[in-house]
Amino acid sequence: MSRPVSTYRLQLTPDLGFAQVAELAPYLRDLGVTHVYLSPVLQAVPGSRHGYDVTDHSRIREEFGGAAGFREMAERLAAHDLGVVVDIVPNHMNTVNDRFWSVLKDGPASPYAAWFDIHWVDGEVALPVLGDDVKPVVDGDVLRYHEHTFPYPGHYRLVDWREGPGYRRFFDVSTLIGLRVEDPAVLFATHEVIFWLLDEGLVDGLRVDHPDGLADPRGYLRRLRERTGGAWTVVEKILIGDERLPADWPCDGTTGYEVLNRVTGLFVDPSGAEPLVELFTEMTGRTEGYPAVVARAKRDVLDLFFRAEVNRLAAAASCPPEAVAELLAAMPVYRAYVVPGEPPPPESVEIVERAAASCPPHLQPAVQSLVQQVLYGPPEIVTRFQQACGPVMAKGVEDTALYRWYPLACLNEVGGEPDRFGLTPDEFHAYCALMRPHTMTTLSTHDTKRSEDVRARLAVLSEMPREWAVTVKEWSAALSFDPDLDYLAWQNLMAAWPISAERFADHLLKAAREAKTAISWVDPDPGYERRLREFAHAAVRLPVGEFTGRIDPFAMSNSLGAKLVQLMMPGVPDVYQGNETTDFSLVDPDNRRPVTYPRTPETSWDAAKLLVTGQALRLRRRLGGGGAHLPLRAEGEAAEHAVAFARGSADTPERPRAVAVATRLPVRLARRALVRTAAAPLGDGVGGGAVAEPDPAEDMRLGWGATTLTLPHGRWRDLLTGTVHTGRVPLGHLLGRYPVALLERHDL
Repeated sequence: MSRPVSTYRLQLTPDLGFAQVAELAPYLRDLGVTHVYLSPVLQAVPGSRHGYDVTDHSRIREEFGGAAGFREMAERLAAHDLGVVVDIVPNHMNTVNDRFWSVLKDGPASPYAAWFDIHWVDGEVALPVLGDDVKPVVDGDVLRYHEHTFPYPGHYRLVDWREGPGYRRFFDVSTLIGLRVEDPAVLFATHEVIFWLLDEGLVDGLRVDHPDGLADPRGYLRRLRERTGGAWTVVEKILIGDERLPADWPCDGTTGYEVLNRVTGLFVDPSGAEPLVELFTEMTGRTEGYPAVVARAKRDVLDLFFRAEVNRLAAAASCPPEAVAELLAAMPVYRAYVVPGEPPPPESVEIVERAAASCPPHLQPAVQSLVQQVLYGPPEIVTRFQQACGPVMAKGVEDTALYRWYPLACLNEVGGEPDRFGLTPDEFHAYCALMRPHTMTTLSTHDTKRSEDVRARLAVLSEMPREWAVTVKEWSAALSFDPDLDYLAWQNLMAAWPISAERFADHLLKAAREAKTAISWVDPDPGYERRLREFAHAAVRLPVGEFTGRIDPFAMSNSLGAKLVQLMMPGVPDVYQGNETTDFSLVDPDNRRPVTYPRTPETSWDAAKLLVTGQALRLRRRLGGGGAHLPLRAEGEAAEHAVAFARGSADTPERPRAVAVATRLPVRLARRALVRTAAAPLGDGVGGGAVAEPDPAEDMRLGWGATTLTLPHGRWRDLLTGTVHTGRVPLGHLLGRYPVALLERHDL
């Protein structure tokens, strides 16, 4: 079993199965990755494009090639020195499966009743499917209602689809029922195939989906680690702000959203915060700050989606539902890490008590009673409350607030803090010093709101807010639709350019439904949706691409810089499918479109990104996993525009073997080289000043002036240009051809 040094994520679909993955082996090996990282492989709903709706844990998905196809794929990948990492889903499965059918038929007496997290009422479970005046029809030994089929008779009752189900579900998705993997028998039955793949050496590592939904994530990870013999394991855990993964969770780290947000922050200018927030307020009429928007959004989703969960907790805790809802809305993280029967960690006590203190005064007695039960009470209350925190955060923040408050949309990412503009190199290095050495890092995933290159373009706006304000107001004056949506639309249209009217319209429709200000998934408005599509078709005809083209030299610098930093910093870097070249995708399903291989450059940006990605991955493979992160600091007037660090190897972790250097805040760097007379300074939006000079790359090079970087002792070869450097190097020389440099020690 080999530990991954880097991974490449592929989204399996009925069109991209195991045979097609195997055919990519030579390409991926040449790219430099060590492991292919696959979306879920177990039997799922027929035609599923994501695989998180598992229906049978005992089978590898037939549409992909089944068990035989998986083995053949793994062997062909191994012949090219590539391992396999798989995504597993312990929290839930689709409700259309033989086990749940048995439970609906036989009730608590079913041998599978212990599999599912069910709230039985008089021996029945509520199923939220009813939606009109049509009556269910008995047809022999089944009950039919539209496309739904149930055993008849059975231990269930059909209720309105807007009601919560009588079982724990994944977020608000009633077709995904919660599993009780805290039961050892259930864990083994749902992981038997995964364990077989590990035992056979066909899989080297695991990505665990949504551990926050589990009753006991720490206990689950302990049992998983014991059974897998310590296989590399990362968890899809969203960490907020300075939150860290609990030290006692036995895994290698997370899937990297906290890294993604910090890397993005390196390329955001904090001086853009005030003017961009002012512009957002002017364009939308929204005057609330982000915390207030989050609080309102969480209360909205609690009322819309989670009344059943709130009422169940309230009944168990003998507490008013309003107090439960307010405490859930006030929780700032996805889980408080309280384990039933153990003293709560001081950090957990502080989180819950701080949340309680922000609840309304008239509810304080009830809230304080609930706090005691959440921290020290019966296992059911401790567990249920924590299992509810994740869905409320996900639906309230990720799927609502991030679509309502967006002064700079590159900050509106999963786990991000849109009101926190920028991260300094020193803050970045301090973060790297505390990272788990084998945690996953990423820039784009199947769940990101925007691809890394879309974010790279948006980050440029933080350096030129006045120019952006002039431009976006011109577009808005020519075409408007909904003040709650328009400004987000213009940011995404500019940053995803070129984009078809249909892709753009589909994205705006999802954004509007997620924002829930005019329409929602449960409250459509055909007239609004028709006008939205008309707006999208008209918007793509405006000269948006002219602005995008002017900022692209700076966006390219951000893109290459972020890519190099992510691939060379501590951790196991992941490349999402197709993102070794440029990708201007928006939120799913846009970012899950099929990818054509091999990736061939169509632009200079493509070529540079493919070069950086391949050279960095191959260097990481030579270095092996681990290795110290050693900050390097530029000297001179433009030093703030560089982020640089050295890396050791697995064999000699403290001895520098590689150096990565990236340009940050490129617009301000280019301004240093400009000698303006009648025209206005770059990006200030007055006097007709141009956004970019004819050769912005040259302006950036000249902007370094006399700023230098002193390399560690030895001879260093730039893998991007072939140039050899030693000692103190002028950054204008080191970064003369590309805005990044990747150096390998050349005298070993």
